[in-house]
Amino acid sequence: MNVESKINIRNQNLEQLQNFVAALGQPGYRALQMYDWLWNKGVQNFQECNNIPISMREHFESNFYIDGIAEDTVQISMDGTIKTRFRLIDHAMIESVLIPVPEDGRFTVCVSSQVGCSLSCKFCATGMMERVRNLTPGEIFDQVFKVNMQCMAYYGKPITNIVFMGMGEPLLNYKNVMTSIHHITGKHGLHMSPSRITISTAGIAKMISKLADDQSKVNLALSLHAADDDKRNEIMPINETNNLKALMAALSYFYKKTKGKISYEYIAFENFNDSTQDAYKLARLCQSFPVKVNIIEYNPVEGVHFVKSEENTIDRFARILREKNIMVTVRRSRGKDIDAACGQLANK
Repeated sequence: MNVESKINIRNQNLEQLQNFVAALGQPGYRALQMYDWLWNKGVQNFQECNNIPISMREHFESNFYIDGIAEDTVQISMDGTIKTRFRLIDHAMIESVLIPVPEDGRFTVCVSSQVGCSLSCKFCATGMMERVRNLTPGEIFDQVFKVNMQCMAYYGKPITNIVFMGMGEPLLNYKNVMTSIHHITGKHGLHMSPSRITISTAGIAKMISKLADDQSKVNLALSLHAADDDKRNEIMPINETNNLKALMAALSYFYKKTKGKISYEYIAFENFNDSTQDAYKLARLCQSFPVKVNIIEYNPVEGVHFVKSEENTIDRFARILREKNIMVTVRRSRGKDIDAACGQLANK
């Protein structure tokens, strides 16, 4: 598709569309109709907008393009997890994952926010890729829209939760991520509750504070993975410029301003961050504001030397935290057999 001379219509707000429609001498409600097609019906082609006159569709097509994504490959895990690789309009690839837990009535979509990632976390397959570009609001929205359709087709249920835990660092694509959430939660769009959305970050302190200043209603998850700066510096280079003191201050500010839910994601690595001492250090990081800890089983990544902690070690670690009255969940991996588990997304 030749889009060089055209404008991405999903980067236009409603007022801009209304101005375009008015310049054509058309009634204002035509812009509302188009907005509905884009953000409620998830249209990928102007010709599908059948309540808009053909001549007007042609005007839209001459001036705009839709940055739709297309299903490239679908893999289904033995545990029911579904990983989809999507092809973008510039032929770049991203991955999204549907994580079903039917017994709990939870169907979660894990979405990507960037093509690749720039943070180079030492345990993560995506971190080994270069960051190519940020995803647009439309490309993020489409992942939710298309995986929701997938969920309906496979499980007969809509998605219940959205986690920004796929490829990329959401807070380094802040504007586009928040715009996509505006459309996902808006009455003109998918009308999902922001309380069902979690943004996961490797730890960008100033952007966590911005999230608070913007009075966001989403939940926040910090990919912590180590409870002291030395260990965190070793596995997450971002910590060198966003240390734990700065992150704790930003999270405290976020909680004070929004009262939003905060969680720590903590992958357990054998003989690295799973000792009794590590558990007590983590407990101290849970004292400043209400926080839930999700202890995650490490998923193997080719070329990475880390090994997952033994189950009894993880259970002991969790028990120490619970004795400190900290809410803890131990998450067993899902989708490992199709490289869809935490840290494994790399367009395979």
